[in-house]
Amino acid sequence: MILKGQGSGPLPPLLQQYVELRDAYPDYLLLFQVGDFYEAFGEDAERLSRALGITLTHKTSKDFTTPMAGIPIRSADSHLERLLKMGFRVGLAEQTEPVEAAEGLVRREVTQLLTPGTLTRENLLRPDANYLAAIATGEGYGVVFLEVSTGEFRGVVLYSKSALYDELFRNRPAEVLLAPELYANEAFREEFQRRFPLMVSSGSFDPQGARSALVQQFGMLPSGLDHPALERAAGAVLAYARTTQDGALPQVRGFARYDPSAYMQLSETTLRTLEVYDPSPVGSYGQLAPGEERTLMGVLGLTRTAPGRRLLKAWLRHPLLDEGPIQARLDAVEALVRDSVLREAVRRLLYRIHDLERLSGRLAAGRSNARDLAALARSLGLLPELKGQLLACEPLRVLGERLPLLGEVAERIGTALVEEPPLKITEGGLIKDGFDPTLDGHRERAEAGRTWIAGLEAAERSRTGIPSLKVGYNQVIGYYLEVTRPYYAQVPQDWRIIATLKDRQRYTRQDLREKEREILLAEEAGRKREYEVFQELREEVGRQAEEVREAALVLAELDVYAALAEVAARRGYTRPRFSSNRLLIRAGRHPVVEQHLEGGFIANDLEMSPEARLLILTGPNMSGKSTYLRQTALIALLSQIGSFVPAEEAVLPLFDRIYTRIGAADDIAGGRSTFMVEMEELAQILQGATAKSLVLLDEIGRGTSTYDGLSLAWAASEYLHDSVKALTLFATHYFELTALPETLPAARNYHVAAREEAGGLVFYHQVLPGPASKSYGLEVARLAGLPPEVLGRAGQLLAGLVARRDDLGQALVEELLALDLTRLTPLEALLKLQQLRAKLRPVALWEAAD
Repeated sequence: MILKGQGSGPLPPLLQQYVELRDAYPDYLLLFQVGDFYEAFGEDAERLSRALGITLTHKTSKDFTTPMAGIPIRSADSHLERLLKMGFRVGLAEQTEPVEAAEGLVRREVTQLLTPGTLTRENLLRPDANYLAAIATGEGYGVVFLEVSTGEFRGVVLYSKSALYDELFRNRPAEVLLAPELYANEAFREEFQRRFPLMVSSGSFDPQGARSALVQQFGMLPSGLDHPALERAAGAVLAYARTTQDGALPQVRGFARYDPSAYMQLSETTLRTLEVYDPSPVGSYGQLAPGEERTLMGVLGLTRTAPGRRLLKAWLRHPLLDEGPIQARLDAVEALVRDSVLREAVRRLLYRIHDLERLSGRLAAGRSNARDLAALARSLGLLPELKGQLLACEPLRVLGERLPLLGEVAERIGTALVEEPPLKITEGGLIKDGFDPTLDGHRERAEAGRTWIAGLEAAERSRTGIPSLKVGYNQVIGYYLEVTRPYYAQVPQDWRIIATLKDRQRYTRQDLREKEREILLAEEAGRKREYEVFQELREEVGRQAEEVREAALVLAELDVYAALAEVAARRGYTRPRFSSNRLLIRAGRHPVVEQHLEGGFIANDLEMSPEARLLILTGPNMSGKSTYLRQTALIALLSQIGSFVPAEEAVLPLFDRIYTRIGAADDIAGGRSTFMVEMEELAQILQGATAKSLVLLDEIGRGTSTYDGLSLAWAASEYLHDSVKALTLFATHYFELTALPETLPAARNYHVAAREEAGGLVFYHQVLPGPASKSYGLEVARLAGLPPEVLGRAGQLLAGLVARRDDLGQALVEELLALDLTRLTPLEALLKLQQLRAKLRPVALWEAAD
């Protein structure tokens, strides 16, 4: 029992109590309730002061002084949020009995353990999913995600580190538990935390302990946990979460093992490139304003409920591969697009519904408060109207049939609770009069006592003749009779002085004390009974937690349909169609750029098929090549989550993956150059892409020398065309690649239109057949504001490079003329011809580009 401080004397009782609780939770920063503050002492006080920038004071007793820092309870949430973001685990030790009822030191207990991945407090949670993840190894990686606030519990087995990182990026856990073999691997842990700046914790991954935790939770080992690494991770995440939730997780009802290959594969690189969740600081749309969300999620995120937002994010993580479910989603969206009255009515009702998914979790765990139940009753009261609207619309009928009404639950809560219950459930004021006869009796006795005291003032004024006599109350001395100085002589003998002020005295008497005691006893009994009644009500409602959760899931799905329909109606999106191998987009647009672009967005067409599966796109910088690539990928992604798309017409295959290599990036901390990052991403594409994939490449090879880059880009194009046969859009400045259609039958040239005019280079942002006429590099540099002398010198150098190219061509001609064909065998002649052709190809292509 050690506490930093000065003095040789023993710790006072309050600090002894603090140290005992702190030592029971050594991994947590303990915040200790003292009245209206959470306090920390000793080294924890210094840590708290540094973290929050608050004043460090001292707690001084007779023989000991220790550092002290504290935060007001009324503003604790904002401070707790900051501490959790900074990587602290926080324990709250709260007073568990009223101060007036305490015999000596007030009893305190650790009532909440807070870590980033195990939060259940509504005021600390964001609307998005808040996952706790665990990772173990053994024939791959076992990865498990637990959402403590909702009870969602699922996992997957992955067989590469890149797949592991992609899955973590898709799910965005708030906290990750690493198995000992990973936690002790310093290189892995450093790389992991560089990629994922979140709290990394160690957990109990012992196989026997993991199995015990699972059996304890479910009564048996759940199906799907037949992989050792997955079982270890699942047990570890349950055990860790249980320590923060009073040893129980009743909201976790089952485990779901899923297979990422059952969905379209979207890597971390693809999600970042397409800015699905996170915007680039300077993306396709210019500099972002503070707080501005220029992302696909920002465009689609018109959901009205928190569960709807979480479900929409889940759909974007895992686009579907089967046309049947996609068409069912599109049917629902189309019904709401066509019926604007229904769409508006649904969205208006959804806006009034609380987060029933998380509320069901608190119900199952027995942690809901009176305001939770009141919010539940209000939300359930809206379900009959919603159900009727869904049943009347054929594409939405299945949702209506799944939606439980729970009218009896809403009625029971409405009968029991006052309309605006207080936050605390132990201080009364929750239950309506007439609901519980025993509670009514306690209230009647307390009210009778207060009525007697209310009449006492008038009665005593009349009896004593003291006109200024008052009956008052405060928390220190209770009820009292107050008399001003001129009337002291008229005070009856049986009154006893209990306080003397400057010009008045306060008195009590035996019957007043007895009546006060009766009132206090009745009020205390009423509070206890009211808490008992509330607990019974909470337990009764809690038995319907699974039905509440089912209602939340139905409403979340409806919310996503309504949000997608709203976006489609506002932005003029169209319903996509599907083909086995054809891609046709008429007047396609980038959903994010068009929403934030001043002026009209230039729509473009795209048509691809097995006979035209490699599109070589040329054109100057800033002409819109990258936007064209991204919009194609986003249209494909939207279509496979069941959304309408920004185009006049869209016919698409069902893609198994979308691969992107767009934009320059390096990994300085990891020691990887821009070119190394580019090549690693290209390697993943070439190794993983299939004929059912969509591949988007932008400027492959620019991170190295011209000839090295050109050679790599050429070879990669041939491989994608001949071996992979994926639909590929390749934007490039290598004009030599425009010769690919001469040798690759399914390659096609397109360019983004631009023209030099008197005022400079003009971009038309239109994609047209054929290669670009030139690169316009110097013209773009002029638009960027390079000094004239730099531009002039660049022109001179360019002319010199062209001349060198011409010299190379001349040298090859001379080498050919010098050959003595009579001395060459047929095989030697063929080999020599191949060598000359290889040397001559860059020259011919350069000529073609000019």
